[in-house]
Amino acid sequence: MVRSLNTQAAQATALPFVIAEWTPGHRDPVIVGQLTVSSIVWGSALMATLGYWVDQARAGHGIAPTAVAMATDHCFRTLGLHRMEINIRPENGPSLRVVEKLGFRDEGYRPRYLHINGEWADHRSFALTSEEVPEGLLSRWLRVRPA
Repeated sequence: MVRSLNTQAAQATALPFVIAEWTPGHRDPVIVGQLTVSSIVWGSALMATLGYWVDQARAGHGIAPTAVAMATDHCFRTLGLHRMEINIRPENGPSLRVVEKLGFRDEGYRPRYLHINGEWADHRSFALTSEEVPEGLLSRWLRVRPA
């Protein structure tokens, strides 16, 4: 997986990130998740797909929305992408809450969309374009997130 992601990153078709958290009393950050911007399409599309996971023990602390917002802003502002898409399995409540918190638009249901754990899994598709967050997604998230 790492070799494949490194190859895709070198080809400018993916951006793999580690999600880390600094804990008081610890010198080094702890890996709590992973985020990948993949299927980057250049040219007239200027879009990508974003996927992520966060350790279950750290879920619900705003880590995933913050990481997704930071990666989306990087893609929009630094790379010049126009559209970010996230596809989520319908039963994945925590991930559905992430896109809801961040204001991603629900674009519908995709039957048997991705092959996961040996079977084709249904997904819901969500998207956001750069025009929808002129202030930046991270700025918007930090303004509206619960204290």
